[in-house]
Amino acid sequence: MPDVIVLALDTCDSRGSVAVLQDDAVLRVLAHESEEDYSSWLLPAVGECLGGGGLRMQDVDTYAVATGPGSFTGVRVGLTSIKAWAEVYGKRIVAVSRLEALAAEASGETGWVAAFFNAQRSQIFGAIYKQNGTRLVRSADEMVIAPGEFVELAAEVAKDEKISWVSSDAECVIAEAAWKAREMRGERVESVSSVRAPMIGRLGLAAFSEGRFTDALALDANYVRRSDAEIFWKGKATHGR
Repeated sequence: MPDVIVLALDTCDSRGSVAVLQDDAVLRVLAHESEEDYSSWLLPAVGECLGGGGLRMQDVDTYAVATGPGSFTGVRVGLTSIKAWAEVYGKRIVAVSRLEALAAEASGETGWVAAFFNAQRSQIFGAIYKQNGTRLVRSADEMVIAPGEFVELAAEVAKDEKISWVSSDAECVIAEAAWKAREMRGERVESVSSVRAPMIGRLGLAAFSEGRFTDALALDANYVRRSDAEIFWKGKATHGR
């Protein structure tokens, strides 16, 4: 399947990005580096990325989009945009986990990969993966969790085996007491860029080539954490009893 054009989006937090790929080659990438809302930033950014590669939306073969975890507003804007474009242009969609896009960057030769990034409120979004040949198989649900607890959980899941840790926010765990035991095993957190769209595009291309894609109706978000509105509403309901 030569010359597949992929438009990749990540709007999971304020450090989002857009990328256009032709097969495995990144033609253009643009990071969200301002305070501008995604609702006004995204469309011009996509236009700039496509135009920089001499392309139009009609030339895109598939969309690869980060479905979470992340902020409700950011994820919703990204998915709503992708759904609309897929409907208008009749294109397929590949849903990609932002955590998997982090885990795929791990360079360590271990049987396990633990990926995480800052979820604010003294928590992280995290996931633990088992290496199965060239594939990453998630060992449990994606989670929002205290950093120290994530380190302990990953160690428990991996048992005595070494873990490759990868993140754009290494500082979230390295001060934790639980991390000292991992350091003594020679482990470290591999710091990678927060610009995730290129890897999301590559994962999307691989899935698309294997026929693993979805459509606008089936595309759904994976927020992991409940929204502030839901937490507040349920808190009021509990106190009101």
